[in-house]
Amino acid sequence: MDISIVIPVYNEEESVDLLCEKLWEALESLSLSYEAVLVDDGSSDRTWEKLVENRKKYPFLHLIRFRRNFGQTAAMAAGLDYAQGQTIITMDADLQNDPKDIPLLLEAMSDDVDVVSGWRKNRKDRFINRKLPSMLANGLISRITGVHLHDYGCTLKAYRKEVIKDVRLYGEMHRFIPALAHWVGGNVVEVPVNHHPRQFGTSKYGIGRTLRVVLDLITVKFLLRYSTGPMQILGKIGFQLGFLGVLLLAMIFGLNLVATLFGVEFVGYDLVKRPVWPIMGFMLVGFGIQFIGLGLLSEMMIRTYHESQNKRTYSIREDVPASSDRLED
Repeated sequence: MDISIVIPVYNEEESVDLLCEKLWEALESLSLSYEAVLVDDGSSDRTWEKLVENRKKYPFLHLIRFRRNFGQTAAMAAGLDYAQGQTIITMDADLQNDPKDIPLLLEAMSDDVDVVSGWRKNRKDRFINRKLPSMLANGLISRITGVHLHDYGCTLKAYRKEVIKDVRLYGEMHRFIPALAHWVGGNVVEVPVNHHPRQFGTSKYGIGRTLRVVLDLITVKFLLRYSTGPMQILGKIGFQLGFLGVLLLAMIFGLNLVATLFGVEFVGYDLVKRPVWPIMGFMLVGFGIQFIGLGLLSEMMIRTYHESQNKRTYSIREDVPASSDRLED
């Protein structure tokens, strides 16, 4: 198989027919073997029924149905697990990504390129609640991961199979795939792609998703830099906080020593009258170190649990593989 298109689908019954038609038009123009893996992420409308109907007309569709809604990252992970193509292209199901850009991504996938990331240069979304948060997030993600892209949130991307198969996805990690692929040695480039206004329904993801993305970004930074040596970050934090603590204690005891020797009173720094301040400082520092350490260690433990036992983050109800049969008239 030359190409696999991976598409998470959730409550997109109005988009499915047109999506399948546009996919077929774009892929049929290529002299390559192809499939499209559409993962129904526990839709509550008629999305699955629509997909099954289109599967009769377009046998290149590989349909997967979850038992419940597991989230976009889990749906992406399932699609990547089942994709057979040497090049894997991901995209959204809401038709804001244009299937006609698939040849553009393939053209940019040269011998020394492993990931081609789409850039919605002329994005057709509202500025305040979609474009502005995305711009801020892209800058932050680029700075922290060291992989500078204009548009991490664009699902339309192409990956070389041997790179993407080594990446494990949890939480909201699907948007960080280019950074994770770069971590395992992949070369990443970015190309401008089309972006259309949403034709049907409403977006399933809003600004409330930001906190989860930020938390996963912290995890990605930890994995990219410190996964093989967690003491490098924990030790650094501990040393810095300990150094500040020593300075604070030295200042307090120094002021009290001066007050004792020369009879000068420093309001608020009397160890006898106000011992709560140094105690509270030590407690907050201790709690901070404990929570950060616990969060990072817990992240490592859950990843070890999933990867050592090959646990999946999703459960499949139905699996309808693609067929090599000729399209029905």
